[in-house]
Amino acid sequence: MSTRAAAPTRREQILGEAARLFAERGFHGVGVDEIGAAVGISGPGLYRHFAGKDAMLAELLVGISERLLTGGRRRTEEEAGDPRGVLASLIEGHIDFALDDRALITLHDRELDRLREADRKLVRQLQRQYVELWVDVVRELHPEVGEAEVRVCVHAVFGLLNSTPHLAALGREATEALLRRLANGAFGALSG
Repeated sequence: MSTRAAAPTRREQILGEAARLFAERGFHGVGVDEIGAAVGISGPGLYRHFAGKDAMLAELLVGISERLLTGGRRRTEEEAGDPRGVLASLIEGHIDFALDDRALITLHDRELDRLREADRKLVRQLQRQYVELWVDVVRELHPEVGEAEVRVCVHAVFGLLNSTPHLAALGREATEALLRRLANGAFGALSG
């Protein structure tokens, strides 16, 4: 039985390169020819996979919001009955996202307003549901703390973890460990 991950599909390759290029140079600073060249096809060949750059951007930003929510729900179910385990798992999952998908964080910060209104609303709806997973578990762990304070703490931890595109390189393990300590410290401070 092989443990190798499946090779990315052409569509996944296109999205990966589009995310990288959009994050580096901005959505309007990249043409379809450049994205195509990055994956070894012509720019017009991209239209077999996507209606255009707008569709790529939407799939990237909606897609990452869906993945975070789906992963968060799965982690919550796997650790059901153990709120500390749920929070630890949510933190680990978000750290993995923050370290593995830095381009998507940059893209979200810079280009969310370029999405069609319906796609932007969907991203926000998915994000609110993801936040609620965190708020629920943190409130379970800290019932003495008001909901508003818990929400601020959750958003502050997201800000901390999502700052990875701006961090100096410590190496993955060191960065992961530091982010874990900082996130746990922020939540632990709720009781202090």
